[in-house]
Amino acid sequence: MSAPGFASLGLSSALARACTAAGYAAPSPIQLEAIPALLRGRDLLGLAPTGSGKTAAFVLPLLQRLDGDQRRPGPRHVRVLVLVPTRELAAQVGDVFRRLGATTAQRARIAVLHGGVSVNPQMMGLRGGADIVVATPGRLLDLLDRNALHLDAVQALVLDEADRLLDHGFAAERERVLAALPAKRQNLLFSATFPPEVQALADGLLRDALRVEAATMAASAPAILQRVLAVDPGRRTELLRHLLQQEHWQRVLVFVATRHAADHVARKLYDRGIFAAPLHGDLGQSLRAERLEQFRTGGFDVLVTTDLAARGLDVAGLDVVVNYDLPRSPTDYVHRIGRTGRAGAAGLAVSFVDAATEAHLRLIEKRQHLQLPREQVAGFEPTEAAAPPRPTDGTGGIKGRRPSKKDKLRAAAAAAAAVKSPAASS
Repeated sequence: MSAPGFASLGLSSALARACTAAGYAAPSPIQLEAIPALLRGRDLLGLAPTGSGKTAAFVLPLLQRLDGDQRRPGPRHVRVLVLVPTRELAAQVGDVFRRLGATTAQRARIAVLHGGVSVNPQMMGLRGGADIVVATPGRLLDLLDRNALHLDAVQALVLDEADRLLDHGFAAERERVLAALPAKRQNLLFSATFPPEVQALADGLLRDALRVEAATMAASAPAILQRVLAVDPGRRTELLRHLLQQEHWQRVLVFVATRHAADHVARKLYDRGIFAAPLHGDLGQSLRAERLEQFRTGGFDVLVTTDLAARGLDVAGLDVVVNYDLPRSPTDYVHRIGRTGRAGAAGLAVSFVDAATEAHLRLIEKRQHLQLPREQVAGFEPTEAAAPPRPTDGTGGIKGRRPSKKDKLRAAAAAAAAVKSPAASS
């Protein structure tokens, strides 16, 4: 029995052809469940790891909904709003809407709104209204304050990467956006992780929602081979260069902890004849977009980046992800390695670990239910011993080399309590 095609899910022949042209061989598990429900107007909670096909799972039914409606948006009005946490993800989702919607009878008007670029062209583009707006919260609110668009006619809201939209910096912005929307609308919430905060958001936002849970990363992407290489910190760049040359990796994404490290490692590689470039938040948006496009098209072999690229980056044929620095959050480990092995292709994820970061790697393994053997590369065997364990404040976790904001708040509260206690005043 053959696998179901996109037309069998209720999509129009034009959208089914667009899927074939985009290289989608067959619907992914989340698309099989989500698309028919969304075509019926259901609210949806999608728990989907990176690379599961969740973007097309909401893009396709929303495009069909708009294509079947002859009405056009009024001036400065919006029919579908997709809220995302990063500029790169906004650009990528906008591209998927444009690519899959190119063959529909009613060509949807799509606006992608994010910071880092001039606001004036975005304001001009919204004068006639937009069928679809894909936006980061900050720029969307900026345009709302300028009266450049109105959200009172939104028919469908998508919160993509909802776990990121719950971060402290987005909370107030998200609530302001929700307050500007009409009460009656279709709501779609997608998240790669499902902490209690996401459940609380879903409970307050969704009505009679279908819950679709794609397979976990380990189950859905067995083609990602994960390796851990033990190496002293001072020899990581040398080992990276050795692997690039000996393993003949063609397209590699290297994650580092800081913007300075991205510049430094990329420069060291480039000076030794490896076509590498940095990507981080200090670069202007046009340069960031240019670097990503050059990387996608093979303009250079290695992109050295911060967690800016951990989400919202889809590069076909990405051979290897290297964790030069381990991610601070165990969840970000999943997002990082998910940049490779996409759409069923094979991928490789390599993490460097040293004596000082071994405990943090064990935490990542525990949280992600992994058990990865430690390897050594001949000539790069580590020589540094582990530092003695530091005292903890009882919060029960090693999250990285520096205390988190929550850790600092806990420490300050404990110090304040100690000062007020009778023992402290005697």
